[in-house]
Amino acid sequence: MSNLAARGYARTYQAQSVLSASAGQLILMLYDGALRFLGHARDAMEMPEKTPKRIEVINTNIIKAQNIISELQGCLNMDAGGDHAKNLDRLYDYYLRRLLEANMKKQLEPLIEVERLVRILRDGWAEMLRNQEASGPQQSIRGVA
Repeated sequence: MSNLAARGYARTYQAQSVLSASAGQLILMLYDGALRFLGHARDAMEMPEKTPKRIEVINTNIIKAQNIISELQGCLNMDAGGDHAKNLDRLYDYYLRRLLEANMKKQLEPLIEVERLVRILRDGWAEMLRNQEASGPQQSIRGVA
């Protein structure tokens, strides 16, 4: 099988996964995507400074992570989520500011900090989904993350 065909199958599988996912699973996918792009940016920052396209790779991946975090922030339902949604809104705002700093100054520390914090949210969200599946259908979680 050619590499191009394998990529096509992977894209089809990914699109189907998104279409069949619950709202909670979509949030988890967004967290996973943000972590993937933050990891790529971190890897690029750790490359020697004279590496070709290093700055471009850092910038592109940080922007992708920022876009995902902005999407998570934009999906918050302040009415349904109450204080939880307000706290997440402030957290997401903080993450975006730290990523802007990491990108502008090409500093690793803010990037690692945001990656660690997003991983904590992601793991907590995954645990909540597992608990929800184990206890059966409950209240909707849409708009809280």
